Amino acid sequence: MLVFLLIVALAIFAPLVTNGQPYSGSALDRLKPIGTPGALLGTDELGRDMWTRLVYGGRLSLVAGAAPVMIALLLGGGLGVVAGYAGGRVNSAIMRTMDVFYAFPQCSWPSPSARVMGTGLASTIIALSIVFIPSLVRITETAATRVRSMDYIDAARASGVSDLQIIRHQVLPNILGPVLVYTASLASLSIILAAGLSFLGLGMPPPNADWARCSTPCARRSMSSRGWPPCPAS
Repeated sequence: MLVFLLIVALAIFAPLVTNGQPYSGSALDRLKPIGTPGALLGTDELGRDMWTRLVYGGRLSLVAGAAPVMIALLLGGGLGVVAGYAGGRVNSAIMRTMDVFYAFPQCSWPSPSARVMGTGLASTIIALSIVFIPSLVRITETAATRVRSMDYIDAARASGVSDLQIIRHQVLPNILGPVLVYTASLASLSIILAAGLSFLGLGMPPPNADWARCSTPCARRSMSSRGWPPCPAS
């Protein structure tokens, strides 16, 4: 948690801990080695400071990691609560639709979705949201189905409380725990998938800095050399 908070703090206060110019470079400064004065992590093939691009890239990468999970929580969680509480045909319709998504590997959805919608932050967020919605629907539906059979739900119905109030005051407080824990575990996966899209050229368009584009020069140089040199190499 402390490491995550440190990363968030660096991304927020990026102008204070970097030179503030993630997109400017010089051909005279290209491929400087790690530890170069004024370039802590060296420079890339365009002479841009890698430390600055890494810190500024955290802004896009963290947004691309958090936004899809939050959207999936709202949409998938809402559908799951409705399916679990309503049961019957409503449950069958929603869950069979989610089963269609489960017929394909989860990690195979972002690439074609992003390719159809084009590059950019918005398309990345939408593509990753599609990936996480089915799993959140299933988790939430399972928890809501368990809560629906509790005695206090029957007592609330017998007292004339509306279904909306029961969901708001009785169901949601009792299912938020496991749902939020599972949602938090998806954030790291979302960042990895967003980085993968950018690495494939389907995420943030250049010259935007994100963590995948920061690693691209390292990958190119490592594949063109016999060993695994420091990135960027001298």
